[in-house]
Amino acid sequence: MQHVHSYRPAGEVSDPPVDTVTLPSHLRHLRRKVLHLSNGDMVMLDLKEAVLFHHGDRLVLDNGDTVEIHAAPEKLFAIKGLGTLHLIELAWHLGNRHLSAQIEETRILVPRDHVIRGMLEGLGATVEEVEEPFQPARGAYHAHGGHDHGHGQGHGHDHHHPAHD
Repeated sequence: MQHVHSYRPAGEVSDPPVDTVTLPSHLRHLRRKVLHLSNGDMVMLDLKEAVLFHHGDRLVLDNGDTVEIHAAPEKLFAIKGLGTLHLIELAWHLGNRHLSAQIEETRILVPRDHVIRGMLEGLGATVEEVEEPFQPARGAYHAHGGHDHGHGQGHGHDHHHPAHD
């Protein structure tokens, strides 16, 4: 079994990959794991730190070949607002609930959840069910190489809301 100890961000490698591995967003935050490639082979991923991989990132095998990561299609809601400002307000509501979101110029993608759908529609959003690759924003704690401090690691914000005292 080949091993992977390094990776390259999407677009850095021009040679074609020897194979691919397709993973949904929640399985692309990796440090050490056996990965099953599309051709049936397996590789052992063993990195120093956890990395949040994006579609197109490349895993570098011991022999120098690369394996490309593909984002698997997922069941999502595509959210559209009444305009740009409304879409920004919807993004704020989603962020306030700590939801993973892929933010685009004219829409926001989030995992399907009937409670969230009801909230969004109540706020005037158009919500459509789609199935496509999901690439949520990395967030402030994934900005440097994908390292994640987690939500209980003293990361500098609290959930104290003076209006609720």
